[in-house]
Amino acid sequence: MRVIFMGTPDFSVGTLEALVNAGYDVCLAVTQPDKPKGRGKEMQYTPVKEAALSHGIPVYQPRRVRDPECVKELEKYGADVIVVIAFGQILPKSILDMTPCGCINVHASLLPKYRGSAPIQWSIIEGEKMTGVTTMQMDEGIDTGDMLLKREVPITEEETGESLHDKLAAAGAELCVETLKALEEGTLRPQKQGESPTGYAKMLTKELGNIDWSCPAAYIERLIRGLTSWPGAYTHWNGKVLKVWKAKVGTEENAAGKNTDGEGGAGSPVPGTVIRVEKDSIEVQTGDGVLRILEVQLPGKKRMETGAFLRGNKLETGTVFTAE
Repeated sequence: MRVIFMGTPDFSVGTLEALVNAGYDVCLAVTQPDKPKGRGKEMQYTPVKEAALSHGIPVYQPRRVRDPECVKELEKYGADVIVVIAFGQILPKSILDMTPCGCINVHASLLPKYRGSAPIQWSIIEGEKMTGVTTMQMDEGIDTGDMLLKREVPITEEETGESLHDKLAAAGAELCVETLKALEEGTLRPQKQGESPTGYAKMLTKELGNIDWSCPAAYIERLIRGLTSWPGAYTHWNGKVLKVWKAKVGTEENAAGKNTDGEGGAGSPVPGTVIRVEKDSIEVQTGDGVLRILEVQLPGKKRMETGAFLRGNKLETGTVFTAE
């Protein structure tokens, strides 16, 4: 089977490698244009481009896949199917219908849950216990095509966006090969999606990581894990941005109990207030419960355990972390 592969970031690379190792004829890799990176602003290849070139696969980097010249270029390869995983652009109908088997997408959720660009992170933030990958026959909607195959992946209590990314990338690679084999054998049974039971998994922004201490401790803890390693969760302290990389929900509430009004009830600390400083943790009042901060990072410094941070920085009970 002759395959055009479309993908860009690290998440896509495992699937490309799996297709090559399974013996598929990957005749072209389509990926986003190179971008400048770092202080020197040197142009850097996308991860998919690097992987494709290592296998001698031709690479095409159109600025807009909707441009007629892009469609003509892809038609030259006479592919049987196009595999798409985290490519980064919406495909026009002219590409969706180009090959006999259409376009097959590997999506990092159990569709129809978490359609959108950041399903990995949002599944953690929203407290899901199970996620997975779905292969889908693409249509003109955003992640709305007929489902082909699924594979479940549990979300552990310690799961981060980074660790779940790697698990789903591996699962997606295996499932894509399984899907193409079933496609060749004629055993696929596409299923309609129906309505999504979850919100759209919108794109991540740096602003999303700005901790709102009036939220429950459990939600903030999931936000911290979900946004690891990018963009990261953070708060403001002493005129600086303090990133929070690891935290746990406190096992006991402060004396005033729950605080749900966001302003601090009678005798209850305002959300964001440091209520206790221990040797290896900082306990912060939230809108509901206490959050124990265990790993932090100051600008220009390395990530460090809270104990190490406290040995070099004075932080007292009553300090208030803020959103700005």
